[in-house]
Amino acid sequence: MKKGQICEGYVQRVDFPNKGVILYEDKPVFVKNVLPGQKISFIISKKRKGKVEGKLLEVIERAPYELTEVCPHFGVCGGCNYQSVPYEKQLEIKESQVKSLLKPVFEKQMLLEGIQKKSDQYINEIFEGIKASPIQYQYRNKMEFSFGDEYKDGPLALGMHKRGSFYDVVSVLNCQIVDEDYRTVLVCVLNYFTQRNSSYFHRIRHEGYLRHLLVRKAQKTGEILIALVTTTQETQDLQPLVSQLLTLRLKGKITGVLHTKNDSLADVVQSDETTILYGRDYFYEELLGLRFKISQFSFFQTNTLGAEVLYKTARDFLGDISDEGKRDKTVFDLYCGTGTIAQLLAPITKKVVGVEIVEEAVLAARQNAKLNGLDNCEFIVGDVLKVIDNIGEKPDFIVLDPPRDGIHPKALQKIIDFRVDRLVYISCKPTSLARDLEVLLDCGYRVKRAVAIDQFPGTTHVETIVELQRQDT
Repeated sequence: MKKGQICEGYVQRVDFPNKGVILYEDKPVFVKNVLPGQKISFIISKKRKGKVEGKLLEVIERAPYELTEVCPHFGVCGGCNYQSVPYEKQLEIKESQVKSLLKPVFEKQMLLEGIQKKSDQYINEIFEGIKASPIQYQYRNKMEFSFGDEYKDGPLALGMHKRGSFYDVVSVLNCQIVDEDYRTVLVCVLNYFTQRNSSYFHRIRHEGYLRHLLVRKAQKTGEILIALVTTTQETQDLQPLVSQLLTLRLKGKITGVLHTKNDSLADVVQSDETTILYGRDYFYEELLGLRFKISQFSFFQTNTLGAEVLYKTARDFLGDISDEGKRDKTVFDLYCGTGTIAQLLAPITKKVVGVEIVEEAVLAARQNAKLNGLDNCEFIVGDVLKVIDNIGEKPDFIVLDPPRDGIHPKALQKIIDFRVDRLVYISCKPTSLARDLEVLLDCGYRVKRAVAIDQFPGTTHVETIVELQRQDT
């Protein structure tokens, strides 16, 4: 195989997150954005260190299971790779990916424990498969839409980036992973600024006004928060837009409309200054009997019903954390976000200490604990690596929910040094989870249970929860 060579072949499998494997001339070639069973044509794009990568040219034959009635933006929008895959098949693919990534961890554990057993049998005793999302469509409670154009010098667009493009934007007027209220708001905002011939922020020239539209809607309460993100290069009266939004026929209720100013050169949603145009700058959501106050940048799981499955499972994996019903244990909730897990555990513990680097999330966690009448939660702002040594209490148990890249090696060692009997690790990226588990095994922990949880139907993403115990307990 030579770089630039055009080839054909069948996709054997898809490795996490979306790398299809095609055997060509008895060698694996990795091609993104494909599905198992498809026959594709591809061009060899990279060859280095024995690894060959290709770029998809055409799907010659669809996989036998593929659906024909899918989101009209599928294949153009870069948001959902698995929209054409029946949900049971999606779960099968994700379960296989997580199991494959964790297999070396389980085999290492067998070796350390001297277990003489077939590896597949041992893995099946620990790995509990995958749990489905309660809903597969209209599940997202947060969307960040981008302004741009669908092609160079084309009309204004508002939606998601085109697959494989940093610049072009698809107006996702019929997006299937959000409900009708999102689509109605998107159409209203797009039409408003199209009629006024407003400019969007150009990512190369760094000129223009419109940047993003952030919409958050609570699954349980129906409350909606809308934030328009612009530069300060223009000044517009946005009250007519607010008036139009408030007259929309929605199933939910708009509780706040914000104008967020952002002059950063980076293509990120952030605030230099935020003005409330209507209502308030937060909304309320409910989760497992608790109530949460959420602002525009507060971290909160994007699939509320799926999050209930996730947190119920995490609580189950933590098991009995009190002796004979006594509230005498301290739990650390590290990388705690807005403190959801901490507040779920608070009623059965002496104290929960949450650590989170995002200050706004910590402020929200404190407010939410007060809102839920919980007085035994403490939330600390800071990097886990830097603040963990200064916490006065020592934990009996630890819950970990780190960002996608996993835990900093030095922070992980400090966590290990607490020598708690039990750890629960919640991961949104199984590759970084597998790496961290290798370290935990070397330091005396053993995986007792593991399960994948689908929080993001239609996409390549998957969560995983692992329970670990010290081998000398």
